[in-house]
Amino acid sequence: MSETVLEETKSIPVVPLRGGAVFPGITTTISIGRRASLTAAQTAVDRGGDLLVLVQYDADIEDPATKDLVPIGVLATVRDILRSPHMGVQMLLELRHRVRFHNLESTEPYLEGSYTDLPDTDDVEDSILLNKAIAYLEQYAEAIGEANQQVMSTTRSKATQGELADYIAGLLNLPFDVELELLTTLNGSERLALVTNHLEQELRITEIRNKIQQDARANTDKAQREYMLREQMRAIRKELGEEGEDFIENLRQKIEVAGMPQDTHDHALKELKRLEYQGQQSAESSVIRTYLEWLVDLPWQTATVDNLDIHHVREVLDEDHFGLEDVKERIVEYVAVRKLAGTQMRGAIINLNGPPGVGKTSIATSVANAMGREMVRISLGGVRDEAEIRGHRRTYIGAIPGRIIRALRDAKTRNPVIVLDEIDKVGADWRGDPSSALLEVLDPEQNHSFTDHYLEVPFDLSQVIFITTSNQLNTIPLPLLDRMETITMPGYIEDEKVAIANGYLLKKQLLGHGIRDVAIEISEEALRKIVRHHTREAGVRQLERKIGSIVRKLAVKVAGGESGPFEVTVDDVAVFLGPDKFSFGTAEEKDEIGVVTGLAVSGHGGDTLSIEVSLSEGSGHITMTGSLGDVMRESAQAALTYARANARSLGLEPSVFDKVNMHIHVPEGAVPKDGPSAGIGMATAIISAFTRRPVRRDVAMTGEVTLRGKVLPIGGLKAKTIAAHRAGIGTVLLPMGNAQDIPELPERIRKDLTLIPVSHLDKVLEIALLEAEERPFSVNKDATGELEMPVPPMNGSSTREQPVRAAKW
Repeated sequence: MSETVLEETKSIPVVPLRGGAVFPGITTTISIGRRASLTAAQTAVDRGGDLLVLVQYDADIEDPATKDLVPIGVLATVRDILRSPHMGVQMLLELRHRVRFHNLESTEPYLEGSYTDLPDTDDVEDSILLNKAIAYLEQYAEAIGEANQQVMSTTRSKATQGELADYIAGLLNLPFDVELELLTTLNGSERLALVTNHLEQELRITEIRNKIQQDARANTDKAQREYMLREQMRAIRKELGEEGEDFIENLRQKIEVAGMPQDTHDHALKELKRLEYQGQQSAESSVIRTYLEWLVDLPWQTATVDNLDIHHVREVLDEDHFGLEDVKERIVEYVAVRKLAGTQMRGAIINLNGPPGVGKTSIATSVANAMGREMVRISLGGVRDEAEIRGHRRTYIGAIPGRIIRALRDAKTRNPVIVLDEIDKVGADWRGDPSSALLEVLDPEQNHSFTDHYLEVPFDLSQVIFITTSNQLNTIPLPLLDRMETITMPGYIEDEKVAIANGYLLKKQLLGHGIRDVAIEISEEALRKIVRHHTREAGVRQLERKIGSIVRKLAVKVAGGESGPFEVTVDDVAVFLGPDKFSFGTAEEKDEIGVVTGLAVSGHGGDTLSIEVSLSEGSGHITMTGSLGDVMRESAQAALTYARANARSLGLEPSVFDKVNMHIHVPEGAVPKDGPSAGIGMATAIISAFTRRPVRRDVAMTGEVTLRGKVLPIGGLKAKTIAAHRAGIGTVLLPMGNAQDIPELPERIRKDLTLIPVSHLDKVLEIALLEAEERPFSVNKDATGELEMPVPPMNGSSTREQPVRAAKW
């Protein structure tokens, strides 16, 4: 920037400004806060009025030095110093023109510095830019509502672009950095361009702000106008006698008679006032109205009267279900205690665990019927959103309460039986964990004040009977499982299935197919054949479908004109259902070497599985197939280690284990299998393969084995023994630690099966293994130098079909 020095350097009192700048060409007042600045202003008045106004870079500096001041300042004349008790000390300044500040010559008792005058250089006069700036200023003044004829006249009177830029800058509230840029720019046309650009931006912002305010004002005026019109319409309807039902008063009456707790009642009235204030046409009114309707529809005090006649409850349960004594006994106990304790007793929380088709869900319906309560079923299978249990907050569009509150609304009573079906299949994802939300619902110490996210007020669930169902317990979180009383329903034995078919399933199918009055009888032998050869399940769903298939074929005959009676015999089963689908009897067809019948349990009940071991010449390599899990593989390793450690007592050379390869296989390879209870089965199969002693085909076994040969307890004994009974097994070897569970097994199981508790693997081998028909493996070599190995017979494989299901050993 070229500069021309007009005068010599001069000394003058200095007043530094903080947080803002001033521009030449106007007269204004400036507040004085520092004593040095007041002294400088007073000195300037005494000397004739000249004063140098500078700007500080940093407003926080109390005593600025030369480097803290902007090098371009404004030469001003002090016209007066004003003192006011409210405004403090102010000086009236006439801002004249820009000067270049050099340095501070003294700081006491006031700041005095030197300066030189500067010319105000303008480029070629640009009338378009001048007119544009003036037009924008007029529009801006009109937009902010401060149009002033005198100001606009002064604006048009400015002779140069620089003077106009300084005048407009003094009128606007500019950012500090923009003010510094304008102050230090000596070229007038450049200053005007900067001011014009900023003025244009301010104009656009002001127009948008005005439009928003105008729209808001219009909406407010519209709401007020609608309110006045509604009040007038209400007055007109009242005069005409056509006022109709006032929904506000209707809601208020419902709130008063709903029987809410006091806090909830006060909260509802508060929301009602909000609704009344908002008006029906408000967007918020529909949300508040829906919320209040939910509150008044809930059964805060409505409850059904329990039927506490123990004999009646027992009769209803026996009429609807065969067996299930544990469940029935627990319900009778609850009714008895409720009869004695009254309403002080809280609701029961029972988990029915067992395979599909054993009557878990239907027994809950019977419980409700027996006690005279309403029943609501909530399916939790596949639920992944916590809001399904606790509800959505009202801030969301379309928010509704969770399933628990909805179930109570549907039941219209505060003490129903709520069935939480398939609780073991609850999932979790980024939307939350529903099982964690169930912790409060199923905790007797907390559910008396269950708070739904939508309602935001507590609701008492302590009188509700919660019955949950599950197929397996290992997928239920431990904190949730700990809150429930688990009753295991392992499945039905053959006699129970036959009794259920005669007493329940056949009647149900006859009624469902419209031939209830037709005499149809299925013989006991025919039912046993259906159970044994056409179904393989822990429950009775497949059995019910097979009976339904027979009934449909008989319904065709009835529809064709036949009247019966009809009797289905054992020979008719093949005609109605086709050839046998499953085999029945021992798990294996003959006593075999290296083949053991094991017992497994899964979410579908118990089952029998074969464990096969085959040896071949090799170097001690072990192969395990059949979708075996890590725990089951470790059981195989432990069993093999026991066999190696006790080789001589078993009649084997220890080195033989390094001369052969061993393959352990559990059929049904598509079914994952895991668990430690296959230990004694694997050990028996391995020792049988090496000693060439066949395994009794009528013996099944279950138990975990240690390296010392001890047999440890297992779980699922009831389901496993039922599976053994279903398969026609005669003897079951089980851990001594499970001997106390034998009295809890069904009487028919204890009668038909020989249950032998064992504590050591020696006892297992003594019972399960027959005498060897071949000599054991040896490390002797024949004349050719090859290892002598007896050729093992082909392992028998079961031809029976089995449903695919995961097994837990």
